[in-house]
Amino acid sequence: MSEKPSVLFVCVHNAGRSQMAAGWLAHLAGDRVEVRSAGSAPAESVNPAAVEAMREVGIDISAESPKILTYDAVEASDVCITMGCGDACPVFPGKRYLDWELDDPAGQGVAAVRPIRDEIKTRIEGLITELFPERTT
Repeated sequence: MSEKPSVLFVCVHNAGRSQMAAGWLAHLAGDRVEVRSAGSAPAESVNPAAVEAMREVGIDISAESPKILTYDAVEASDVCITMGCGDACPVFPGKRYLDWELDDPAGQGVAAVRPIRDEIKTRIEGLITELFPERTT
């Protein structure tokens, strides 16, 4: 892994889970980590309920936009975390892959997205501990 690890979050639409995860990691790890997110079939915009749920905890993801998953993004990342995108993510030797099973916030209101947001935060805190065992969040 490089001195500054890079993490790629992937979900189907890159509109909810992966955007919230990227927001949490950027917020909690700051510039210690390069953060990417993408989707195998990106939506036109980020899920408004995800934007609102993150705004409630002081993280603004409203300027983000869904991006298509590319081989280059996976190849440039040290850790690739999938969230319900199945086999759409290409596999490269030497990369660390994690699959986080999380409910899909698509079509859900803010009340249903909050527990997903909070579960993602818990997983991000664990990831930061793994990436930087000598430091805490």
